[in-house]
Amino acid sequence: MKKYDLIVIGSGPAGEKAAVKAAYFGHRVALVEKESVFGGAGVHTGTLPSKTLKETALFLSATYENGLYGVDRTFLRSTTIEDFLFRKNQVCATFSKEVKDNLERHKVDLYHASASFEDPHTIRVGTTSIYGTFILIATGSYPFHPSSIPFDGDTIHDSDSILSLKKIPASLCIVGAGVIGCEYATIFAAMGTQVYLVNDRDKILSHVDGDITKELVMQMQKSKIEILFNTALESVSREAAGVCVQLKTGKNLSVESFLFAAGRSGCTKTLALEKAGVPIRKRETVEVDATYRTEVPHIFAVGDVIGFPALASTSMDQGRVAVAHMFHTQDLQHIASVVPYGIYTIPEVSMVGITEEDGNATGCCTGKARYSDMARGTIMGAQSGFLKLVFTPNTQQIMGVHIIGTQASELIHYGLSLVKEKKTLSDVIGEVFNYPTLHDLYKYAAYDGLGTLSGHKVKN
Repeated sequence: MKKYDLIVIGSGPAGEKAAVKAAYFGHRVALVEKESVFGGAGVHTGTLPSKTLKETALFLSATYENGLYGVDRTFLRSTTIEDFLFRKNQVCATFSKEVKDNLERHKVDLYHASASFEDPHTIRVGTTSIYGTFILIATGSYPFHPSSIPFDGDTIHDSDSILSLKKIPASLCIVGAGVIGCEYATIFAAMGTQVYLVNDRDKILSHVDGDITKELVMQMQKSKIEILFNTALESVSREAAGVCVQLKTGKNLSVESFLFAAGRSGCTKTLALEKAGVPIRKRETVEVDATYRTEVPHIFAVGDVIGFPALASTSMDQGRVAVAHMFHTQDLQHIASVVPYGIYTIPEVSMVGITEEDGNATGCCTGKARYSDMARGTIMGAQSGFLKLVFTPNTQQIMGVHIIGTQASELIHYGLSLVKEKKTLSDVIGEVFNYPTLHDLYKYAAYDGLGTLSGHKVKN
């Protein structure tokens, strides 16, 4: 039986980075991947595919450019599903190869097979067994399937199978107004699909600042997305023309395709964790401590399989932190306490720190600047979007940054540094940015905040 210092199960963002780091520090590492390709959901069904489809939809629809330069972009033929998926397939293939190459460069032993525990240190891989001094579970998650929904991967989809569409649907009903549901709603709407977004609450994206969600709802409605608030799903069934969706309000929708995007579960069913003494909690996830150690001291778990926040960005560092605690590398003891969030809707949403609602309890104030008032925004033709700062009234310390608009997920990183470093409005006003750039949003939001404090708005 081969023996390893570390066995990693799963080659997604968390597993790859952990395996490579351990190998970099001279440890013998094995990585087990059950799929035929490397990269996990981050490369094949989650992060990269949906973000690439968003850029594809913007390009094919010319959402932001049509008429801006005095011409309308039109295609000589109808856009096909092959057009829609072309770039996504290229990006996924490229990064899958890069993950594999990175593992091989670091001399990680690769196993293509399903993994399951035989005992706390032994992993069954296909027809053989391997021993790990440490074991890292990085198996990711899969879309939650309510038993009442007859998923078929043809017209009734989850967030994985939606990537294998045979055609761009004329109409689509999406259940779930979380990140995945909202992203796909805006992507397909940009492609001309009539989208119905079913939400059992009175607000989308409950963790996002209220001003941002109101603006996003308005932009979604401008894109002809029909959002059905406070509405729950009754049943879904196939019919000759597509799918019949019955809602608990009594309303019926007849659509070409259906997407259920309300929750994911940890990929733990086939691991036989009971043989290792690792308990499974709600939604098949694994519980860990602050170092990503399970109840079994030498078994760690990272990424989507442990639940929130289930972001590729945080999962990568969770893997690195876990390895630091296994092998005492003394380099990365915990992930950052302040992290940004990006939602790749059309328009993009990104945030860091507290929301205005969070700040109301302590009397925080806000300052806002709109894309359309910035020189760069005018050049780009931005007609909507804004940046909002949440700050304390006495010290003017910036506690939160919230952006909706093009490049929001890029612009947020300056906001991240402001929140982490406890910068103030004066610090922002004192900065010099290239002109014209969208970073002027920060300066004018700071001026707007000062105007709020003095009882009147000022423009400088």
